[in-house]
Amino acid sequence: MKLAAVDIGSNAIRMQITKVTQYEGVINFKKIEYLRFPLRLGLDVFHTQKISEVNRKKFIKLMRAFKILIDLYEVDDYMACATSAMRESNNGKDIVEEVKEEIGLKIQIIDGNREAELINKSLERYIDERAFLHIDVGGGSTELNIYNKKQKIASKSFQIGSVRALEEKVHAPVWTSMEKFIEKHIDPKTKIISIGTGGNINKIFELTGPRKNKRFLDFEKIGQTLDYLHSFTLEERINKLNLNEDRADVIIPAGKIYQRAMSIANSHRMLVPDLGLKDGMMQVLYEKNKTKKPL
Repeated sequence: MKLAAVDIGSNAIRMQITKVTQYEGVINFKKIEYLRFPLRLGLDVFHTQKISEVNRKKFIKLMRAFKILIDLYEVDDYMACATSAMRESNNGKDIVEEVKEEIGLKIQIIDGNREAELINKSLERYIDERAFLHIDVGGGSTELNIYNKKQKIASKSFQIGSVRALEEKVHAPVWTSMEKFIEKHIDPKTKIISIGTGGNINKIFELTGPRKNKRFLDFEKIGQTLDYLHSFTLEERINKLNLNEDRADVIIPAGKIYQRAMSIANSHRMLVPDLGLKDGMMQVLYEKNKTKKPL
């Protein structure tokens, strides 16, 4: 079985094609194609509330390329989801309809709750009896989910994201709302483990180097890495640290969002499982199709 997930974010657009196999009762998800294209739709939307004509044309071309790959790989099923930038743009629905009519690719514009729900699908195996704060920072929004004893007790999406923060488009009341949400649902006496998802926290994790706990970051280590990044100019981050241009400018604002949420929750450790929206979409697609045909 071959499945495809398209994640249309505010800072970049990703497509992954996965082959699902079963051997001796074990289900295996193998990535056979992955593409990330730096189309920053959020830059348009957070300033003008619409996707520009230039980016509309690029987006149409990109979706056409993705559809060709989906057909070439003979994908059994796919899911394409658009998040913050597309859902906030005045012309987002029109562009989605244009893609459907011209290319035959169906795109769902999902709200923050659905986005969080899909991301959570990929995290289920990491959630145990302890208390967790899941923080997913995208280009245009941040989704927070709070778990205790394997149950999700609260979830909310905030208009706080890396591109939005870079462009100084996050308003003070939104920060206050996030702070109140965390304080309402987390007892300050509770030991909270954070879970960080999103491209920027994965890159911060990578930059911290080898560690004893393979997938964990300490709060202090995140701060040290952000200070390290801040010591370079944007040009140096691109050329000396080999960061993509669309990563180099947003990684510090994104890191500060993770820091702020952890600080409010008094969380000292973060699990970084290198999962995200596309992985949740894959899980949903698998569950939908697993009984249709042999793997």
